[in-house]
Amino acid sequence: MYASEGILTARGGMTSHAAVVARGWGRPCICGCSALKIDENAKTLEVTKDDGDVILFKEGDFISLNGNTGEIMQGKMEVSPPSIGGDLGTFMSWVDDIKKIDVFANADTPEDAAEARKNGAVGIGLVRTEHMFFDVELIEKVRQMILSKKQKKVDEALLELQDSQRSDFEGIFEAMNGFPVTIRLLDPPLHEFLPSVEDDEILKKLSENLEVSVSDLIEDIKGAEEVNPMLGLRGCRLGITRPEIVKMQVRAIIEAALNAIDKGIDAKPDIMIPLVGKVQEFKNQEKLVRSVADDVFSERGKTCKYRVGTMIEIPRAALTADKIAGEAEFFSFGSNDLTQMTFGYSRDDVGTFIPKYKCQGILEDDPFVTIDTEGVGQLIQRTVQAGRNVKPDLKIGVCGEHGGDPRSVEFFCETGLNYVSCSPFRVPIARLAAAQSAVKK
Repeated sequence: MYASEGILTARGGMTSHAAVVARGWGRPCICGCSALKIDENAKTLEVTKDDGDVILFKEGDFISLNGNTGEIMQGKMEVSPPSIGGDLGTFMSWVDDIKKIDVFANADTPEDAAEARKNGAVGIGLVRTEHMFFDVELIEKVRQMILSKKQKKVDEALLELQDSQRSDFEGIFEAMNGFPVTIRLLDPPLHEFLPSVEDDEILKKLSENLEVSVSDLIEDIKGAEEVNPMLGLRGCRLGITRPEIVKMQVRAIIEAALNAIDKGIDAKPDIMIPLVGKVQEFKNQEKLVRSVADDVFSERGKTCKYRVGTMIEIPRAALTADKIAGEAEFFSFGSNDLTQMTFGYSRDDVGTFIPKYKCQGILEDDPFVTIDTEGVGQLIQRTVQAGRNVKPDLKIGVCGEHGGDPRSVEFFCETGLNYVSCSPFRVPIARLAAAQSAVKK
C-alpha cells in the first residue's frame, strides 16, 4: 500500500483498515468495488459498468481514481496537488477565528506531520507507532523481536527499533514545534507483522537469522495466530505481557523529546496507552512509562514535560471513566473501535450488509462514517461528564475516523471535546465544520 499511487479493492468498505490507512497517507482509495473481477494468475482486471459493458485492463494499463466520489476512470488523468492559499487561505483564517475546538491530525511520519501543519493542524492527535515498523528494513527486526527465543537477539532487535523510532519521533517533534504530539504505544496484535507460512524465501532467511529450522519457525508463526485478533493480545494487553516493547518505545519518545529540546525545538509529547478497559491496566502501564522516563531523565541530567493518557475505545472504559480519569492526564476516543465494539460490527466486513441496512432504513448512516449519536454518542457524552467530574480540566479529544466527518465534528463540538483529530488531508474540512458548528450554536 505504501508503495502505491492509489488503491482499488474488490472487497471491504470505506472504513476498512485499508481505507483508513490510505486516507492517512493521502492515497486515493476505493474499497469494496463489487464491479471488479480480478484474475491474479492472468494479471487482468475486468470492470462491469452499470450498462453491462465489460472493460478489460491488463498489467501496465493506467486507471485513475477519485477517492471522494468512488469513480474509476480509464487512462491517466492530469492531477495537481491541492493547496490552501489566496482567497481560500483568507477564508480559512476566518474559520480559525470562529471555531471553538482545535483540529489535530493523525500522522505517523515527519512528512505526515509537515503535511498536517500545512493544512492547518495545531497538534498531532495520534501517532500510530506500528506503521513505522512496516519499513522494509525494520520488519525483519520486528519479526526477530517477536519470534526469537534468545534474549540477546530480542535485545538486539529492540535496540535497532528504538534507534529508528527515536529518529522518527525527533522529526515529528520538529515538524510540530510548539504543538502537542500524542503518541500511541504499540496497538495491533503481533501476528500482523509475521510473514505468511507460504513465503518460502522469507521463511528461509528468517530461520537462518533466528537459528531455528523452517518447520519450527512455521509452528511458531501458526502459534501466534489468534481466533479473534481484534479482541486478543493487543493494546495494553500486549504492553503488560511484553513490557520490553513499552520500555523501548517510551525510551525512544523521551530521548527524542530531549534531543529536540537541545536543538531549540519545543517538544510536547503525550504518551497514550491503548485499549484500556480497567483502571488497573492503565496504572500498570503508566507506572512502567514513568519509570522509563525517570531513568532517561537521570541518565541525561535533564527533564521535559510529558503527559500519560489513554484511548477510550472499549465500552467498559467509557462506563468506568471516572475511575480512569483519576489516573489519566488525558482521554482520546478511538471512535473506530468504540463503534465496532458497541455495535458488534466488524468494520472490515460491514460492506456486506451496511448498504442493505441503509436501503431498508435500518440504519440512517454508516456508523463508521458518521458517529452514532444515539448509542456510541451516549457513551462519549457519559465519558466526558464522568471524566470532567473528577478532573474539570481533563483534556479530551477524538482520533478515530469520525474526527474528519463534518456531522460528527458538530456532535463533538456540542459534547465539549477539546479537539478532533483526523487525516492530514481532512484537516481543512474539519476546521470548517468546527466553525460552522460554532456559528450554529
